[in-house]
Amino acid sequence: MKTTGGSDDQKRRAAERAAELVSSGETVGLGTGSTTAFAIRALGRAVDGGLDVRGVPTSFASRELARDVGIPLASLDEVASVDIAIDGADRLDADLNLIKGGGAAHAREKIVAAAASRFVVVADPSKVAETLDRSVPLEVLPDARTVVAGAVEELGGDPELRRAERKDGPVVTDNGNLVLDCEFGRIADPASLAADLSATPGVVEHGLFVGLADEAYVGTDDGVDVRR
Repeated sequence: MKTTGGSDDQKRRAAERAAELVSSGETVGLGTGSTTAFAIRALGRAVDGGLDVRGVPTSFASRELARDVGIPLASLDEVASVDIAIDGADRLDADLNLIKGGGAAHAREKIVAAAASRFVVVADPSKVAETLDRSVPLEVLPDARTVVAGAVEELGGDPELRRAERKDGPVVTDNGNLVLDCEFGRIADPASLAADLSATPGVVEHGLFVGLADEAYVGTDDGVDVRR
């Protein structure tokens, strides 16, 4: 369930501004999605100009794009630390809490974001809301889908198995799991819901990113709105 909205110019402004934060010698977490792709391309141009960095990709898509633009890559267990992670959001609230997982990469995205000393979100204005109000993706073990769906319903959610767009059957994550998109309406207490979902057996990871983002760069028609 990828999100749309926002212009390419808005996304590019946010992403390129965030890419300017990266210094030589750093390890960079490379997120997934259309906005983050602009940051990866900007870093690739900087590498061509002499920037010395390593990228830790969060998905097959970000890994392939980083390779295409010439960014040296490493896995998370090959690096001592991640200095900065740059990633997008499907929804961003006033407290810098996020909903992610439109590209079904949120498990790896969260691991890299949590490992980073600095996590920077890039977004366009269509992703910003005062309160999180979008369905929350859950990556679930295939055998646990029915059990997890029942637990989500007990929490007041409406789970739906994510279907693939151009093939029969469900979406399968890079980790070999399924995705449930769970509608909870307006989420007044993201931290409480995040804790409940994390405690649900069979949930590999959920798309609520609470207290992880250090700052957000929101591209506009005129420039970039920095939120901390």
